[in-house]
Amino acid sequence: MNQTPDYIQELRSKFPILKTEVHGKALVYFDNAATTQKPLEVIERVQSYYNSENANIHRGVHHLSQVATQDYEDARKLIQNYIGAGKESEIIFTKGTTDSINLVASSFGGLLQEDDEILISAMEHHSNIVPWQLIARKNKLTLKVIPINRNGELDMETFETMVSEKTKIISITHISNTLGTINPIKDIIKKAHSFGAKVLIDGAQSIQHGKINVSDLDCDFFVFSGHKIFGPTGIGVLYGKEELLELMPPYQGGGDMIKRVSFKETTFNELPFKFEAGTPNIVGGIALGTAIKFLKSIDTKQAFSYEKRLLNYAEEELKKIDEMTLIGTAAEKTSLVSFNVGKIHPFDIGTLLDKQGIAVRTGHHCTQPLMDFFNIPGTLRASFAFYNTIEEVDVFINALKRSLSILK
Repeated sequence: MNQTPDYIQELRSKFPILKTEVHGKALVYFDNAATTQKPLEVIERVQSYYNSENANIHRGVHHLSQVATQDYEDARKLIQNYIGAGKESEIIFTKGTTDSINLVASSFGGLLQEDDEILISAMEHHSNIVPWQLIARKNKLTLKVIPINRNGELDMETFETMVSEKTKIISITHISNTLGTINPIKDIIKKAHSFGAKVLIDGAQSIQHGKINVSDLDCDFFVFSGHKIFGPTGIGVLYGKEELLELMPPYQGGGDMIKRVSFKETTFNELPFKFEAGTPNIVGGIALGTAIKFLKSIDTKQAFSYEKRLLNYAEEELKKIDEMTLIGTAAEKTSLVSFNVGKIHPFDIGTLLDKQGIAVRTGHHCTQPLMDFFNIPGTLRASFAFYNTIEEVDVFINALKRSLSILK
């Protein structure tokens, strides 16, 4: 295996935290599926906002308010262009993927009638299960689950039989946060639309690993979190087709989502503000725009291709370890690997890896039904970004072997 390319080393230098030491060891950060690290320009943008332009937006005639408003709305435009949305008004700022799904489940789901059907899959994050359970229980809807096979792939033959005129929305992850499986969402969207059903794509794990174009996908909703795409926490995006967002009632009430309020009646604001009640995470939105600018400034095709190299190399090395079981072996995968070793609990391995400076995730990854399907308590998950290196994979593998020698 060749060493890490120079262009990756250059990208890596833009992320200050990667120079950190943990327990006296150089940090190896393989927990990117949980959150990505931030380039210096995003960090500096947060500071510069609070240093020189902090003000509330959309309400003030004074200079700082106008500057902050312009920067916030410029970020919305950047995101619109980055994901290929038709209009700025189709970009709703939220707290994150979870908030976006809850908005759609409550607002669009609230329009559904008794016995209408919602489809999700067996590999969903809890955030794409529980909101639909809540609205299904409230409105007496039927929630159905698309099964998967032992490789962690959707059972598409069964899926084909599940979609009917009763299906009103399919809410599905683009990429599994536990398995790395890349789902055939274009096929799912085409099938759903043939029956008049709408489709929400959970893009929390795909937005940072490839180019997204919602117009080309023809999805009805697309959601993601800023912190998964090198931006701040506490900010996210809901893309929705304009005609659906116009149809949906507001999810929350408060300031900015109204045109006029009286005790007798309230008139709601136009899109996107109808769904943005209260003072938003202003700096989060602005800095997310900076993260998008950062991605637009680099060769993402080259960077995303390199991530695939990291995945292939890591899987090859892991397979050489005795009693290794990879969880999630789909033909189409993104750059994460979940595994168990014998009967050793993943938490024990993860704890010893941490002592050696390796940051990985252990547990059920908010996919408990998936763990039940595989009959395991959890997995150890290593997830990669383009700023990770081949040399770090070697450090990780050696640290893993040392940990296993202690635990076995």
